[in-house]
Amino acid sequence: MPVLMEETAKITVLYVDDEVNNLNSFKASFRRVFQVLTADSAATAIKLLSENEVHVIVSDQRMPEMTGIQFLESIISDHPDPIRMLLTGYADINAVIDAINKGQVYKYFSKPWNEEELKVNIEKAYELYRLKKDNEELTEKLVDANEKMEFLLRQKLLS
Repeated sequence: MPVLMEETAKITVLYVDDEVNNLNSFKASFRRVFQVLTADSAATAIKLLSENEVHVIVSDQRMPEMTGIQFLESIISDHPDPIRMLLTGYADINAVIDAINKGQVYKYFSKPWNEEELKVNIEKAYELYRLKKDNEELTEKLVDANEKMEFLLRQKLLS
């Protein structure tokens, strides 16, 4: 099911890249479609994650303090929900494998990115985010309903 235009405005995307030109380009490309947050370092990204509900994270792989994979891996325990995507200007099969295995990366893209392809995949990533959230909510409701039914059954057995 395609994401409607009204829904895309609600999608918050965090783009992490140490190159300011890339940050500006990403924001210019997607600010009309998504709520775009940008960070020029992992530390700034972590701060933004703690202050905002982020649905999709797009990170560059090659950054000075830590790689994109290291960044994505480092935030899993504190920020497990955002869907992770990796961008790189370099074709490195080991980075792809690490991204999937360590950073729980949903998609891997090469720079320069294809704007339409990236947009569509951010929308798909958001659909996955929503499905996970909906599943969590339904599971909570099911657990609650089961507890209430067990309580009622105990009451019935005691009476």
